[in-house]
Amino acid sequence: MTALTSTLGPVRRTVKRIDSTPSVTNTYSTLLNTVRDHGLLRRTPWFYITVFGILVAALGGATTGFVLLGDSWFQLLIAAALGVIFTQFAFLAHEASHRQVLASGPANDRAGRLLATAVVGISYAWWMTKHSRHHANPNTIGKDPDINVDTVSFLEEDAARSRGIVRAITKRQGYLFFPLLLLEGFNLHALSFRTLFGKDKVDGRAREIVFIALRFAIYFGAIFTFLPLGMAFAFIGVQLAVFGVYMGASFAPNHKGMPIIEPGVKVDFLSKQVLTSRNIRGTGMSTFMGGLNYQIEHHLFPNMPRPHLRKAAAIVREHCANEDILYTETTLPKSYGIVVRYLNRVGLSARDPFDCPAAGELRRR
Repeated sequence: MTALTSTLGPVRRTVKRIDSTPSVTNTYSTLLNTVRDHGLLRRTPWFYITVFGILVAALGGATTGFVLLGDSWFQLLIAAALGVIFTQFAFLAHEASHRQVLASGPANDRAGRLLATAVVGISYAWWMTKHSRHHANPNTIGKDPDINVDTVSFLEEDAARSRGIVRAITKRQGYLFFPLLLLEGFNLHALSFRTLFGKDKVDGRAREIVFIALRFAIYFGAIFTFLPLGMAFAFIGVQLAVFGVYMGASFAPNHKGMPIIEPGVKVDFLSKQVLTSRNIRGTGMSTFMGGLNYQIEHHLFPNMPRPHLRKAAAIVREHCANEDILYTETTLPKSYGIVVRYLNRVGLSARDPFDCPAAGELRRR
């Protein structure tokens, strides 16, 4: 793994790139056997039944509060609570998509599709397609859709190609990242609708359209029936904003700012998943992030239930130390700082080199 010092136009590239195969023996099978021998791949239905029950109770409580409050601006607190509750349901849908929840694949898919579409309002098929590609090739140029440019640029070359208002955003994208997440909830729903009503083949298209249509009919129907027009739009805006920030703040720390794999470079599975992922340590992180805080273990063992990830982390950490593979973990605040600095470094490629006073002085000479 190397940090390139070649330049991209006028800006020096500072993001670490993996441009050659790491000299590491692939010992993933040994690690997998150790984890399996400890029983860490066994399903934990009791855990997911408990979490689901708590979330249903929370959703019921929010609904009751919504009805009792009536025409009141305190409804925005209910909207914020719903943003958190829907994100937690999204975590469950994510875990079902990885076969972590139930014994069979089809049962997990049915549960995941129901949670994603009928509760959260997002296309399960769209998510599965995108997320599966990410897991197969995290932080790999041309293969990981999570580093494709979408307002925010994650690669210097993408930042350098930005134009117009996007270029203005890209220049300061690190500082603007979290404010932009206020729109991410709307963006996720829009992408789902674009997929479901697009021309490409979509598994379960009809079912998802029905589920999402029913979900929004009930959701919007209740909001516009019980609340005045202005308050109704404010309610929806707050719910989507909290949902977007919570989702983005949970997924962003996991890979942003970690090494990027150049196109065509062959990296063994163990090294690829560990070197491009970052764990988040801290009390309560598994609940707050839906198990995504153990991103390394999640990528190494995608079907491992959330309650086993902590024990697996100790095994993986020791294994990586023995194999001299860099295992990265930090706190949540520090991870956000890393993400902001990384995005700002990438954003430098969108700037005029003569914006810098020193460079401007050189040009005048």
